Amino acid sequence: MTAPGTTADAGADLQVDVVALGESMVTFLPTRPGRLADVPSFERGIGGAESNVACGLARAGHRARWVSRVGTDGFGTHLVEEIASYGVDTSAVRHDPHRPTGIYFRTAGERPTQPPTTESGGAEPPTPLAEVVYYRAGSAASAMSPDTVDLAAVLSGRILHLSGITAALSTGCLALLRALTAPRPGRPLVSFDVNYRVSLWRDRAAAGEILLGLARASDLVFVGEDEAHAAWGITGGPAAIRAALPEPRLLVVKQGAHGATAFAADGTVTSVPALRVDVVVPVGAGDAFAAGFLSATLRGLPVRDRLRHGHLMAAAALTVPGDLGTPPGRAHADRLAALDDTAWGTLRLGPGWTEAARSADEEVRTP
Repeated sequence: MTAPGTTADAGADLQVDVVALGESMVTFLPTRPGRLADVPSFERGIGGAESNVACGLARAGHRARWVSRVGTDGFGTHLVEEIASYGVDTSAVRHDPHRPTGIYFRTAGERPTQPPTTESGGAEPPTPLAEVVYYRAGSAASAMSPDTVDLAAVLSGRILHLSGITAALSTGCLALLRALTAPRPGRPLVSFDVNYRVSLWRDRAAAGEILLGLARASDLVFVGEDEAHAAWGITGGPAAIRAALPEPRLLVVKQGAHGATAFAADGTVTSVPALRVDVVVPVGAGDAFAAGFLSATLRGLPVRDRLRHGHLMAAAALTVPGDLGTPPGRAHADRLAALDDTAWGTLRLGPGWTEAARSADEEVRTP
């Protein structure tokens, strides 16, 4: 970790598997169900799409680095120490003595991809949406730009993972993402999760144009079917999204409970249904899916198995209260990913499934 206020070239000489760049924040979760207005106390955690991916990859046995900026406050210290405790390299995180670390409060539920509305259509009750209140304006991470991050450290991995959240934080952050996705000799494989957060964008039309441009400049893109509709007005399913995004070498369209579809540069289309999961809290699945997919990508596995590892990592996140679940052991995940289609379709995973799997693997290895 660099000292507060320094700009040293931190850890750029250590090559890692994946570098994830983006803002992380201290998150406060209600200690009981209810509206934020009614909850008297909160528990502290950490939240950040890119650092979630880095933590998932580190726990899966990969060398992961997180690059960002935090304040010189206690929240920044907590963030860096907590993320490092997962095995993530935080040596390129810079501390800003003039800007605070971002924080936010949220309840359980899905993050909305559309502005709030008072209308309710259909016979089924809508899925509960999370209340999310951000205090990140003017944060240390919002000051990221090509001039304020260690670019050598950012570009030192086999894969560079970015998300559309960063693009919404400031003009400097957007300039940084555009610089990192621009063609350059020796550029790592650029992974981009669209991660459209409606509450972060004032201009929906501008958001769609920006996110589309960044996605088109990336090598591997993750996007939800609902995000594509909300940000770009695309309907017609995964094929229509691919038609709008022909440039990425690999496009992964997440379809919620239906599964995910991957489109490769050679025209191959691979679909894998989602697992049946006893959900504890419906958050963190998207970041975990990306971590599982990237883990399998680093190992050179076939696209079908990459999608399956994404689903397995997502199931690990959905079956715990926080954003970060304990991934299954690699051997167990490989066994599940290798199941035939019928067996895969009958899997049902609930709370504690990854710990039970790890214990079983340990018993097998113990003389």
